[in-house]
Amino acid sequence: MTQVRNCDIPEECYYLVEKHVWLTYDGELVTVGMTDVAQHLAKTFLSVTAKAPGKQIKKGRSVATVESSKWVGPVPSPVEGEVVAVNEAVIADPTIMNRDPYGDGWVARLRPDDWAADSADLVTGAEGVAAYERFLDAEGIDCADG
Repeated sequence: MTQVRNCDIPEECYYLVEKHVWLTYDGELVTVGMTDVAQHLAKTFLSVTAKAPGKQIKKGRSVATVESSKWVGPVPSPVEGEVVAVNEAVIADPTIMNRDPYGDGWVARLRPDDWAADSADLVTGAEGVAAYERFLDAEGIDCADG
């Protein structure tokens, strides 16, 4: 796990940096969640409402809505596709997203319609970490700030 400004930014994830969304792709499904930076900025997550499995989602549209003590907003889908699963554990206990944002804190899984096209504007690996570092530096964000 790479740390940038005290925020965990795993190289194996893809990122929508400005939206604080991470995703992984296993060749069939995309798993989507909120980054460590998001959980730091939002503080304690209070609720998660996700689109139902079977729902078709356009890229950039909300796959879920999260509410915290500091923020309410969408979790934009990084791909166009069908929602195949939502994390019922996170819906029941949203603080899982605070405790384990890249593991048990995932929000939804989608079957992408066109991974090759949709992934073209995502960043991953060292490039993803560098992009997040530039963003955090520009915004003055540090996850050690209380």
